[in-house]
Amino acid sequence: MSKIIANVKIPDSNLAAEAAELLREHGDELLWNHSNRVFLFAAIQGNQAGLKYDSELLYISSLFHDLGLTPKYSSPDKRFEVDGANAARDFLQSRGVPQESIRLVWDTIALHTTIGVAEYKETEVALMYSGVGYDVMGDNFDLITEKVRQQIVAAFPRNQFKQRILPAFLEGFKHKPETTFGNIKSDVCELLLPGYKRPSFCDCILHSKWDE
Repeated sequence: MSKIIANVKIPDSNLAAEAAELLREHGDELLWNHSNRVFLFAAIQGNQAGLKYDSELLYISSLFHDLGLTPKYSSPDKRFEVDGANAARDFLQSRGVPQESIRLVWDTIALHTTIGVAEYKETEVALMYSGVGYDVMGDNFDLITEKVRQQIVAAFPRNQFKQRILPAFLEGFKHKPETTFGNIKSDVCELLLPGYKRPSFCDCILHSKWDE
């Protein structure tokens, strides 16, 4: 039977089920609950705005969006967002999904932390960005009612998410803090990684090898 939470149907195609199983295998309870909440918050905001979007692709993007934090999919030298996007691309390619859909999922995952850009991209990209912002930072909190929030959290509990997510972020990229340069995850390194000094874009310019 289809699972419906807060009037949103969780996609249950074979592709969606395989993606969910992959996150179950390589993620943990924190990422599982967060990823599902992100999908629901994204879908609800899309529905409220009367937007058309591909629910299956949005769900798969949600399941993969933080998979780059896991040991299985974390590269030695790429942003975790790109690792998750690449994992999703490989998964979808291996199952014969059309290239345009793969490109959309890649962008949806890779841009989910990119403030000032993601919200102006395709609907799925913008909704993912909104869903992540809602669950992580409470962006536009009052757009969704307390009753609906309670339904979602009952299905996918937060379990001290605010306290647990920052260490989880750091665990995913503490071996490559340089990949956070120029993006919001450098805040995590600055707060939690001993000895970390945030690189300066201005220093990069002023101390370049140009002789002037």
